[in-house]
Amino acid sequence: MHNQRRYPYVTIPPGASPLPNPSPLQAYPYEFDNAPSGDLLNPWDHTPTARHPNGRPGELRSRSRTQSAYEPVPPTISFPEPELHRFASQRATLHPYSPRHRYSKSDDGHGSLPPSTDDVASPPFTPVTPDSASFMHYLPEDDWEAPVNQLTRELSNVSLYSEEGLRRFQAGQLAEKDEEWHRLAPPEAQEALGKKEVERQSVLFELFKSERDYVEDLKLVTEVFIDPLKFANPPVIAPDKLRPFVHEVFWNLGQISVHHEHMLAALFERQLDQHPLVQSVTDIVLETCFQFQSEYESYIKHYPLAEERHRTELSRNKSYQAFMQKCSQDPRVRKRDMITFLSRPVTRLPRLHLILEHIQKITEPGHPDLEDLPLLLNILSDFLKSTQPGIAAAENRVKYWNVCESLTMPKGEIIDLDWYNESRSLVYSGPVARRSKSEMDWHPWTDLFVALLDNYLLLTKEERRTGGILKRYVSSRPIPLEYLKLGSFDGQPESRKERCEEGGILDSLRAQYKPIYPFTIYHSADKLTRRYTLYAPTESAREKWRDALVEAKGIDDVRRDANKWFAPQLVDDGSFRSPGAYTPRGFGSKASGRVVNAVSFTAAGGKRLMVVGCATGIYVGSRGDINFRKILSYGNPSSIIVLQDFNKFIVHHENYLLAYSLDLLARVAMYQAPASSLDASMEKIAGGDGTVLFCSAGRIKQRMIVVYALKSFFQITVHALEACNFSELRRTPSRGSQGTILSFRPFGEPLYVPKDAYSVTPLAKTVAISTEKGIVIADPTNTARQMISVVPDFSGATSDTDMADLKTRCEDAKPLGLIRIESGEILVIYDALGCYITKHGVPSRKSGFIRWETTATSFAHRGSHVLLFSSEFIEIRSLSTGRLDQVIEGSDIRLLLHTNLKSHSADDTLLVAMRGTKDDKDGVSDKIIELVRTAEFSSMQTPMASAPVEGIWDEWDM
Repeated sequence: MHNQRRYPYVTIPPGASPLPNPSPLQAYPYEFDNAPSGDLLNPWDHTPTARHPNGRPGELRSRSRTQSAYEPVPPTISFPEPELHRFASQRATLHPYSPRHRYSKSDDGHGSLPPSTDDVASPPFTPVTPDSASFMHYLPEDDWEAPVNQLTRELSNVSLYSEEGLRRFQAGQLAEKDEEWHRLAPPEAQEALGKKEVERQSVLFELFKSERDYVEDLKLVTEVFIDPLKFANPPVIAPDKLRPFVHEVFWNLGQISVHHEHMLAALFERQLDQHPLVQSVTDIVLETCFQFQSEYESYIKHYPLAEERHRTELSRNKSYQAFMQKCSQDPRVRKRDMITFLSRPVTRLPRLHLILEHIQKITEPGHPDLEDLPLLLNILSDFLKSTQPGIAAAENRVKYWNVCESLTMPKGEIIDLDWYNESRSLVYSGPVARRSKSEMDWHPWTDLFVALLDNYLLLTKEERRTGGILKRYVSSRPIPLEYLKLGSFDGQPESRKERCEEGGILDSLRAQYKPIYPFTIYHSADKLTRRYTLYAPTESAREKWRDALVEAKGIDDVRRDANKWFAPQLVDDGSFRSPGAYTPRGFGSKASGRVVNAVSFTAAGGKRLMVVGCATGIYVGSRGDINFRKILSYGNPSSIIVLQDFNKFIVHHENYLLAYSLDLLARVAMYQAPASSLDASMEKIAGGDGTVLFCSAGRIKQRMIVVYALKSFFQITVHALEACNFSELRRTPSRGSQGTILSFRPFGEPLYVPKDAYSVTPLAKTVAISTEKGIVIADPTNTARQMISVVPDFSGATSDTDMADLKTRCEDAKPLGLIRIESGEILVIYDALGCYITKHGVPSRKSGFIRWETTATSFAHRGSHVLLFSSEFIEIRSLSTGRLDQVIEGSDIRLLLHTNLKSHSADDTLLVAMRGTKDDKDGVSDKIIELVRTAEFSSMQTPMASAPVEGIWDEWDM
């Protein structure tokens, strides 16, 4: 029978003489001149032919596959140790193997037979040919392991001198040129193995070498960088920032290092056991791969952030620069920088994948590795693919930080882009051109860098300063995506004239024309002034901009819709109509007209009612009920106020300020009392002797106060009245007391204000009166010092350029009122901007200001937000930062609660009117919505968490 073994292919020339047994004390083997030809050179070496002369190998024992390198090795049978020290594989006797079994160290001592004194020794190296390998007759044709183990044992006889070199390699003590498999394997072994097996052993050796170097580099990170940085004296990084910095930069590098130290130990043990013919390391790598995946996933996804944190510190901290320079002088570092070491775990697994892939390609058919390697390669490949989205997200985060850190905002303006929100990202960025507005400009094109964030679009001009620092100046105010609208993206390309940068003088004068592709975007609140035509360098770039803008706006709409601070809830759409294009002639007398005011209250019995002021009068009805009843004929009332606790309903109509019984108003609306009873309860608060210009209500010094302004022939006076409870009312006949205020009493003295006053806001102890020149703070109860101050206080503007700029902007704007915020500051609301002042009225925050995206006509304060109302938008901003949190879009928007304060009412209802959805023969509808403050989902109680209701399951007998 011919030799049918499939692995490895080893061809020994016929008639090759046996090799002498080398001495471990010499670099080269020497001959035993006096040794008889029949003597046993190594009594522990047996061949199957010598052991079984009759050609029967005896019982073949079936054994399990190779155990893990991390599992304990089973006890082996002890044999007398020869004086010649060899590897474990060299001391093992030949075993009778079962088919397809892989030899490993765990097999030592199992299944071997005790040496026989009758055995005839075989030479140290026996040519494996059909004539000399007679033991092949006792094995199945597809079993390659027995000859491999025989060959490994025979090769070990000629490689005893390499054990010391192998140990020095593992310790890293060999010269770099000697760290190759062919330098540690004897020439006889290389000649005995086939060319492909030599290549395979060389690649396996490369795996050992690369793993050793990798572990050493991970150790160097701790020894050279981390520990010296922690214990530096003086500190390189501030002590309070050191721990977060080390964690951010080095992340979980220590955990990864532990896994690879264990794997390296197992690999070295396998190498010592089987060198120079290492059969497989797949089991070791596979087991480690299952263990380190979570640590690698965390590190790889975080790596871009770690690298950027290191680079940022390097550019800002000179002490850190010096520290890095000192670390680079360590000879073990070999002039590699920190980035190289930080990127080692990122590149290690792809490198390991390539090595294993190479091993698979050169492995002979029938080798067990061809079963395990594909599994290992698939695991590594799938894992690397799964980390790509995380890496992309982290890299996008780094790009986002780079853009944000390079921005230079317009001087004095407070722009909160919500930079530090973890959900923020850079969607797309790139260069575009814009045509200059000036016709006299010799350079009509301006190069811009446009960055599309997930919440803003930024148009900037780039400038590179000394030292390579890149600055991007915001050339136009950032456009929130809620206000961003897309125009044309299909315009014909235009030509941009450019000068030639190369060649001589004449060539530079020659014009070059390049096609550029226009697209248009604009701000929806300022369609004419803030309209931008930008030019992309290519058609594909224009398409990318369009796709990026559409996608960013779509995602932003969905995200904001799911995270509303104020949710619009429809109250009514159709009850109140104005004449429209489809309205028949004569309908005007039946229409309610445009809604101008509305307020809700709770009637006796707990029923919720709503008072609506329209062009034709004041209507009262239930919320959600289309049948509103007209109660009073005061058309277009300037203000309506409900004082629930004092049973008062106040109406400001034209020149008068009137009060009615709130209870009677509700009873008349529900047909429980005649309209005459409501007229009998009327009290005239002001009017007749002057014109009431405006009014408001609120709590001043813990009292409910109604403040109004009365214009006489020469001046304007502001009066404050305190609402009284029923027990405090004077017993005076109502009909005989026309002109006498029964339900209110004076609060302090009248205040004289400039003639240009137009609104008043009650504060905690004083009132704020808005005038054309500013906001006047006054105390009605302080007769000695009525006028406190005018805010903001710009007395320091002569010596402060920032304050002078703020003063100029405020003089061109119309003040609307004040809001006190939690920080102790006060936010002054203008129609076009807002600014912060201290409790003394002096501008704070370096005289910075916030520009609204729209021109506000009114505002309201709810919780931590200010709501700014214009005809088409409701802009909701954070009080403390000015950040734009939400935008509600509509048509003909009106704030129906003009008092700006919630304290006058029993609830926190905020009603808004806008153009409705109905336009038919009955007219155009006005839609009334309520803005309801939302709460975080996590903070809301679930039904199961609430207290059980007694008897709720009685019907179900539960």
